[in-house]
Amino acid sequence: MEDELPETCTLAGTSWQPGETAFRDATSDWGLDALGVRAVRVSALDFDQDGWTDLLVRRGGGPDQYADGGSRSRWLLRNTGMGAFEDVTAASGLFVGRLESRWGARPAELVAAGDVDNDGDVDVFTAKSLTDVEAVGQETSELMLGQGDGTFLLGPEDSASRNGGHPVVPNGIALVDANLDGYLDIWMSNNKRSQDNSPLQDRLYLGAGDGSFVDGTASLGLEAERWTQIETLNEAGAHTWGWGATACDLNNDGLPELMSASYGRAPNHLWQGRREDGDVGYVNRSVASGYAFDHRLDWTTNVNAQCYCRDHPEAEDCDQAPPPTFDCSSLAAAFGPNYRWSHSGDREPWRLAGNSATTTCADVDNDGWFDLLTGEIVHWDVGDSSDPAELLFNSGERDVRFDRPGNEAVGLVRDLPEAGWDNGDMNNAIFDFDNDGWQDVYISSSDYPGTRGHLYHQVEPRRFEYVDVEDGIDHLRSAGVVAADFDRDGDLDVAVGHSRFRCGGSWGNDCYANTQLRLFENLQDGSNHWLQLQLEGASGSNRSAIGARVTIERCGLVWSRQVDGGHGHQATQEDPVLHFGLGDQDQVSVSVHWPDAAQTTETFTVDADARYRVTQGEGIVLVDR
Repeated sequence: MEDELPETCTLAGTSWQPGETAFRDATSDWGLDALGVRAVRVSALDFDQDGWTDLLVRRGGGPDQYADGGSRSRWLLRNTGMGAFEDVTAASGLFVGRLESRWGARPAELVAAGDVDNDGDVDVFTAKSLTDVEAVGQETSELMLGQGDGTFLLGPEDSASRNGGHPVVPNGIALVDANLDGYLDIWMSNNKRSQDNSPLQDRLYLGAGDGSFVDGTASLGLEAERWTQIETLNEAGAHTWGWGATACDLNNDGLPELMSASYGRAPNHLWQGRREDGDVGYVNRSVASGYAFDHRLDWTTNVNAQCYCRDHPEAEDCDQAPPPTFDCSSLAAAFGPNYRWSHSGDREPWRLAGNSATTTCADVDNDGWFDLLTGEIVHWDVGDSSDPAELLFNSGERDVRFDRPGNEAVGLVRDLPEAGWDNGDMNNAIFDFDNDGWQDVYISSSDYPGTRGHLYHQVEPRRFEYVDVEDGIDHLRSAGVVAADFDRDGDLDVAVGHSRFRCGGSWGNDCYANTQLRLFENLQDGSNHWLQLQLEGASGSNRSAIGARVTIERCGLVWSRQVDGGHGHQATQEDPVLHFGLGDQDQVSVSVHWPDAAQTTETFTVDADARYRVTQGEGIVLVDR
C-alpha cells in the first residue's frame, strides 16, 4: 500500500533542457517512406494484441485500390517489433464492404478500436456519412469484428450504427461505455448535410454486446434542438456543428462525460453523466462547465466588425467599436462588402465561440482530475473573441467546471506577426516526453501557410516553455498525431500526419511533396523512471478497459491516465498502453478504477521501468519484451 513505500518525494529526475535533442526523424529507418504511407489522420491500436503498438492512418475515406500502382488512402500498419511496420490493410479485410466493388474496399475514414463484443479480440468501428437513409446500394458505417488472427469480418447487418433511420455526417467518434453495462457504445459527433441549415443531432449508439447497436440518444437525455432560436443557441441547447467527439470521466464519479466540439464559432457540448436509482442519464452542462465557449466575448476586437461599423456607424452598438487600424479593403476583397461579419447575429454569445476540433482529456497538473486541451482554428482578423487552442483546468467539483487561465499565463504561446496569420490548431497530444512526471503538450497546426507542429515542455505545474524545432519535432503543417512507445524502450515516440490542404499558388509552398507519415523517435537517455500498463476488463467492464482510470498517488501528487476509446477531430486514438513518466520514483502504488457499475478499484505496488498487464480480478503480471 501507499504508506508502505519509502517517502522519497523529490521527483528530482532529470528534465529535458533546451539545447538537447529530444527527437529525431526515424521515418526512413522504420520503412514508412518505402511503404509509401500517406497520412493526415493517425490512430494507435494493437489490433493483433502482440504488445507492439500498431497504426491505423488515413489521408481520406477511400475506397482503396490495393493493386500495384493503385490509389491508396488508408493503411493498417503492423508493428513487427523489429523497428519496422508492414502494410497489412488488404490482408486484414478491415475495409471489405457488403457490396461488390471493383477495388474490394469500402469507403470509411473515421475509425475507433475496442473489443465491442467482449470476446477478447480487438474490433474496429469504421464510420462514414449517410445523408440519405432511403437510398439503396450504398455502403454504410460498419463494425468490423476482429477474429483473433489479425483479420476482420463484417459485424451484424441489423444495427442502428449502420442505418438508424436518421442521416449522419460523423466528424468524430469515440468508443465508451456510457451506461456502464459492460458493453462499448459509440458516441458520434455529427456535422451537417449540404442541404441543411441546421447541423445534425449528435448520436449515442448503445452496444448490445453482440456487435449490434441501438440508438440511445433520446433515452439517455442527449437530444438537442435544431438551429431555430437564438436563445437556445446561446444556451448551447441546439445541435453542435460537430467536428470532434470525446469521452472521459471529468468528476471522478465513474461515469464518463460526453463532449462534442463544434465548428463555425458555435458552442461546444458537454453532457455530464448522472445516476438515479441505478439508471444512467445525461444533462447538458456545456455553458455551466465553461466548455461551450470561453469568457472572451468582446466582439468589438474583431477587425471585420470594426470595418463594418466604420462603414455603418448608425448600426446598433457600432458606437462601441473602435476604428480599424488595418486596411479594410483586403477583407472586403476576400469576403465581400460586409467583410467576415454579420452584424445582426455575430454579436451573440453563440457566434463568439471557436472553430473547435480535437478535445483531449489528460491530467496535466497531476491533481487527479482530467483537464482538457482544445484544438481550434483562429484567424488574425476575428479578434479576441474567437476561442484559441488552450488548456482548461478541472476545478475538481462534482458538477464539472473548468478554469481557463489563458495561453499567456501557462506559456502555450508562439511568435505571430501582427496580421495575416491563421492558426489551424485542429489536433493535439498530451504526453510526458522526458519522463519527468509532468505531461507535455504538442499542438498540431495545419491547413494554412506558416503552420507547423509546436512542442511545449511543462517546466512547473501549469507552466510550459516552447521547445525549439531544432530540439524537438520539426514538422510543417502538422496534422494528426499520436504518441506511443513504438520501440518499447521506455519513452514515447511520436507519429505525425501532414495536410496539403491549401498548398501551392497564393497559399504558399511550405508543404511537403506528399502527405508522408513521419515517425519521430524519442532520444531521452533513460535516466528517469517510467511505468507502462496494459489493462483487460472483466466482471462488468468492457474487455478493452476503455474508460478505466489509473492513478498513482505520490509526493502529494496524483498522476492519472485513462484508456482512450478514440477522440477528437476525424477520430484519433491514443495508445491502449498507459504510460507514466515517474521522475526519480523507482517504486509506486497503482490504483486501477475499472469502468464498471460497481466502481471496482484494485491497487498494486510495482517496480518502475517495466510494463505490466493488469486483468480485472486476476491481478498484475510483468510483461516480457
